[in-house]
Amino acid sequence: MSQFGPLLLHSVSYAGLWGQASLKLDDFLEKAAALGYGGVMLMAKRPHLSVLDYGLEECRRLRDRLEELNLKTVCIAGYNNFTADLEHGDIPHREFQIAHVTRLAEMAHALGGNLVRVFTGYESGAQPPAAQWRMVVDALRECARRAAAVGVTIGVQNHHDIAAGWEQMHDLIQAVKEPNCRAMFDAWAPYLQGADLETAAENMAPLSVHTTVADYQLRPRYRYEAAVVNYTPATPLVQAVPMGEGAIDYRAFFAKLASSGFRGSVAYEMCSPLRDGGAMETLDGYARRFIEFMQAL
Repeated sequence: MSQFGPLLLHSVSYAGLWGQASLKLDDFLEKAAALGYGGVMLMAKRPHLSVLDYGLEECRRLRDRLEELNLKTVCIAGYNNFTADLEHGDIPHREFQIAHVTRLAEMAHALGGNLVRVFTGYESGAQPPAAQWRMVVDALRECARRAAAVGVTIGVQNHHDIAAGWEQMHDLIQAVKEPNCRAMFDAWAPYLQGADLETAAENMAPLSVHTTVADYQLRPRYRYEAAVVNYTPATPLVQAVPMGEGAIDYRAFFAKLASSGFRGSVAYEMCSPLRDGGAMETLDGYARRFIEFMQAL
């Protein structure tokens, strides 16, 4: 673990979004510190770090609290879709979102941080794929240039449709061609896509500044067809489980990241229903298990 940056806890884990126990932002900070994390990844929407609720003065007060709790590293987790509502081209959605990401960069700077997580876009039938690719590249480039004014790096997570595969994510970062636009490359996506995890990690490590972690098991699903008295396979359910109990080979992933030059921060998130439920003691247990797993590497 020592070769990586600090371990962060993502506040989405305690936001109550999928029915789990929830904490207000101040209480979450105390929880992260009590569990032994060195920093936090803050969800940039309600009920946590919304731009509607946190101006620069509120961010300065929040920074004081982070320092009191010895949470030394802060990453802001933005939520965007640069290809949203392409059916209505008269509405400047990308301008809205670039302005939003710029504001998040200013907030990160005010909190003493230098990272903002962003997404790409979900594919739409309203424009050709090549046009949507250019939209994402152009939006990321402008976000990065604006964030550079306050010393913040824009980190692109492999989550949305566009550049979901590691090969295209590699292409995307190269296409944006800004020193402060990097990847926040996670293991779960290439695992689910059937990619070779170590090859993906080896290629993405030099371009990555952060990775967010959750572990999963697959649960087969079927639809019953009465006419043939049989079942048709459906898309498997992806079930969140404690770190180290899932099917993703995180030991190999982290080993290849480290040997390929990755030295960034690592965050843990619980962003979907957990196998063992959503009680506070369950959330805390999963969060502790992640630290134990990383310390044993």
